[in-house]
Amino acid sequence: MTVATEIRAGEAGHSGAEIRSDLHVRIEPRERGGMDIELESRVKPYYGDSIRRQAEEVLEALGVRHARVQIHDEGALPFVIAARIEASVRRAGLGEGTRVLPDRMTLPEPSGRDRIRRSRLYVPGSEPKYFVNAALHGADGVILDLEDSVHASEKDAARLLVRNALRAVDFLQCERMVRINQLPLGLEDLDEIVPESPDLILIPKVEDPGQIIEAGQRIAAIKGDYGITRPVWLMPILESALGIENAFALAQASDKIVALTIGLEDYTADLGVVKTATGAESLFARQRVVNAAHAARVQAIDSVFGDVGDMEGLRAWGLNSRALGFEGMGCVHPLQIPVIHEAFAPASAEIERARKIVAAYNEAQAKGLGVVSLGSKMIDAPVVQRALKLMARALAMGLV
Repeated sequence: MTVATEIRAGEAGHSGAEIRSDLHVRIEPRERGGMDIELESRVKPYYGDSIRRQAEEVLEALGVRHARVQIHDEGALPFVIAARIEASVRRAGLGEGTRVLPDRMTLPEPSGRDRIRRSRLYVPGSEPKYFVNAALHGADGVILDLEDSVHASEKDAARLLVRNALRAVDFLQCERMVRINQLPLGLEDLDEIVPESPDLILIPKVEDPGQIIEAGQRIAAIKGDYGITRPVWLMPILESALGIENAFALAQASDKIVALTIGLEDYTADLGVVKTATGAESLFARQRVVNAAHAARVQAIDSVFGDVGDMEGLRAWGLNSRALGFEGMGCVHPLQIPVIHEAFAPASAEIERARKIVAAYNEAQAKGLGVVSLGSKMIDAPVVQRALKLMARALAMGLV
């Protein structure tokens, strides 16, 4: 082993009475003396040997053969143990360029460009306790977040956790999303994340098409290096006045963009105004995102509703959001998911009317008629198209 000129300790992870599904690792490299692993764990009588064995294997793979290692385990799963040890080794200045990856689960079917995206649940990328059960709440997508929910000092460790989670966690039918950091730091996230074939990457604080192009080129290069053929879609997040002004250009910046969304906390901060429950201060920006997205033939996705305790406010926001032309929004808590799904679902009366319009249209087509009528009313072509879209969306939601 080539010892770093400056030998330093490295540590990663968390432990304590309030911590679960995580562990804290401290590594003190030394020039000789072999491995000395000290393990504390709530489950030591049952899993102590396997934790120790995994630690030895990960350290060996990372080229660490002489060190004092202290592990305080709080019930971490193997993919978390591996990520925390790797992060601590890297922070000690060792193991650069080496990855220790958990076994990969069978990848789900690739995500479709036009799949339903009513809800996307944000999960902090530095909190492994949320990973395993995230998909059980039934969101259309799970976002493993590397940006705002992760402290600056934990960015490097979080990306390893998220990388391993993409390999080892079954997210069921959820679209597997990752929000990277603002570029250029986000490019480092892509280097770790893209080899694990996420379905979609959210790019925050986008203001210029060049940012999307740069991220897209990095993704394409990584996919080429790893022989990945399945799509990795993009969802730019517009979070400033400049981003909103450039909305249409941003929506057209890449053929991998499937949706455009807005971040209202940063947007209202940029304007210097207070974000309210009614959203009057951001109405122009939200309408601009909707118009740009539809003009570019991609989905318009609204921001999150931050007050977890206000379900009626959330319902009102979701109904208004759908009325504006959005197709979904973000979630900061699992309890918000069913309310959002209800808000973005066509009502039974809407579905029935659309069904009648479509039936009348099909009947007119079969008879070779150019005019479609429903009772005493003439039905224009745009009304038919809207009904067809609504029926297709209701079908995708399992409502018909």
